[in-house]
Amino acid sequence: MPILSGSRNSSFSAPACCSSRYGLAFLSCYGFFVAYALRVNLSVAMVDMLKNSSSANASSSVCPHHSIPVPKHNHTASVYDWDSETQGWILGSFFYGYILTQIPGGYFARKYGAKWLFGIGILCTVIFTLLTPVAADLGAGYLIAVRVLEGIGEGVSYPAMHAMWASWAPPLERSRLLTISYTGAQLGTVVALPLSGQICFYLDWTYVFYIFGAVGLLWFFLWSCFVSNSPSSHKRITEAEKTYIMASLKNELSPTTDYIPWTSILKSSPLWAIVVAHFSYNWTFYTLLTLLPTYMNDILGFSIQQNGMLSALPYLGCWLLALLGGQLADLLRERYLVPTVNVRKAFTIVGMVGPAVFLVAAGYTGCNYVLAVAFLSISSSLGGISASGFNINHLDIAPSYAGILLGITNSFATIPGMVGPVIARSLTKSNTIPEWQIVFYISAAINIFGAVFFTIFGKGTVQPWARNHHRHLPVEV
Repeated sequence: MPILSGSRNSSFSAPACCSSRYGLAFLSCYGFFVAYALRVNLSVAMVDMLKNSSSANASSSVCPHHSIPVPKHNHTASVYDWDSETQGWILGSFFYGYILTQIPGGYFARKYGAKWLFGIGILCTVIFTLLTPVAADLGAGYLIAVRVLEGIGEGVSYPAMHAMWASWAPPLERSRLLTISYTGAQLGTVVALPLSGQICFYLDWTYVFYIFGAVGLLWFFLWSCFVSNSPSSHKRITEAEKTYIMASLKNELSPTTDYIPWTSILKSSPLWAIVVAHFSYNWTFYTLLTLLPTYMNDILGFSIQQNGMLSALPYLGCWLLALLGGQLADLLRERYLVPTVNVRKAFTIVGMVGPAVFLVAAGYTGCNYVLAVAFLSISSSLGGISASGFNINHLDIAPSYAGILLGITNSFATIPGMVGPVIARSLTKSNTIPEWQIVFYISAAINIFGAVFFTIFGKGTVQPWARNHHRHLPVEV
């Protein structure tokens, strides 16, 4: 099976260590770390922002409250009287802004370059995060508006980064580079959840937004100084690495940025396979992301301090398995010549069916909180495997239009973030274990459907409509 010229032999002349492409991977990882830290910190702070949270911590969880002797919980910041419906809207409001900039993000990244689009998008999120405490004081409506604006800023991040990787990632290093880059999301979640809990406990919930906002400002400075849109415009890249990357991509990228085959894109069944998988995976991911701290507090009886730490465990596993999965996926493709489509489908099945099984099991653990946390952690950890499945398949089927394709799939995949938490909160009004079992069953069923659909319709090679401008059509291993 022929491979892309230069994509294997040239790797010796462009080592990974200290390279510009891995520099981009780690800086974009930090960018996604910031994006997700700013996205999830409200989930933990919300537990402390509510008037009834101190009494809930003490008595009203379903399971016995189990706490260790700790210093007095600091409660100097304002608290609010929001019902569960309002909480659902506040937690879901981010995604109403997020969905608006997905497709425009992919389009503008392709036309004008991804560096400043990604950078300014996250900077906007940082600025609105710093305004969150003021907005909460003004009222729930203002807080919802600020979260929508944060979403608008952050919405360009994935399409912009996908467009950037189309110019930077050699085909046989795709899984590795993209999993390093995108697992910043899990890392941000892992750090932000426990740290937010500690900040709420020892300072107060307003500092959650100020501290993570400051970390975001530092990232923007580094991103501005050290990143370029493409290898050809990078000031510090070695000649060997520039040649290696550009040679490996020369048959894959469309030379023009003007023509976009919208009709062919929207009629492409491999694209819709990614849409369905992406939507399904995110239903579970976003429901857990926004409501896990609430579940830990209201059902399992963990305090705000323990809550963030335990809510982070699932994402720590997800981060580790996504990174390891990226290494394994490229090893299978490069060394063992496993077809790309088989790798993507296998990783999608494991990364979606596995989480569904353990999520349902978690609903039946009752008050055995060790088993509940273990099952929720295994469920999210296995989800990390899909990072090398459907999640980066856009670059396999249409690298020139990867940012636009991701904008399309992520638009659909944002809908679960908008409706998932609202539906889950409306189903769990009484906060009973049977109510939460229904939430877990719905997520699991959607996950399994997505995995089956992708397995039937997914593809692993550049689609004809994505290579209209090429004389030499590559076959990717």
